[in-house]
Amino acid sequence: MNIKILFFAGLREALGTGSASLELPAGIATVGALRDHLAARGEAWTALATTKNLRSAVNQQMVGAEAAVKAGDEVAFFPPVTGG
Repeated sequence: MNIKILFFAGLREALGTGSASLELPAGIATVGALRDHLAARGEAWTALATTKNLRSAVNQQMVGAEAAVKAGDEVAFFPPVTGG
């Protein structure tokens, strides 16, 4: 299953990239499983597991960790941000 992943704000800075295209292994079917899979890469990727109140969206719709992910989806991860 190939998906596009977007990273915003502090996550983009921590990972050094704003996007990635990944072929996911079988068994990664939810946003939460995707987040855990990416965080397991270690180093900077652990920010996905340790960022408090991490938000996610699938195809530009806000979703929870239980939301399904399917081939061709765009998944975005972003920490809460404040303006000023």
